[in-house]
Amino acid sequence: MPKRLLLPSLFLSAMTDELLYIRKQEEAELTHEALCHRCGFCCGAKNDPCLNLAEDASGRYYCKVYDNRIGSQKTVSGKSFSCVPIRDVLTYFTPNPDCGYVKKR
Repeated sequence: MPKRLLLPSLFLSAMTDELLYIRKQEEAELTHEALCHRCGFCCGAKNDPCLNLAEDASGRYYCKVYDNRIGSQKTVSGKSFSCVPIRDVLTYFTPNPDCGYVKKR
């Protein structure tokens, strides 16, 4: 009969805490993302948009590479830029006044 390996309760507690933390972070991200009206403003929709910015049939914008958007990207005119999380955009730039993130403040 194989021996059972008993994990110390402190180790299990730390694992549980980490999983709860990760779940809380994921929920916070979903809540934050739900504020977006998909106007495309922060992605340059009205000027020189990101090559990955697309518009759906209802006129709302979305990123074609959303899950891999952070990092080096190019605009339609070929300019390079670094895509950053929206919280960074809001920290350094004035967004569209209709932006859902602005209205929350």
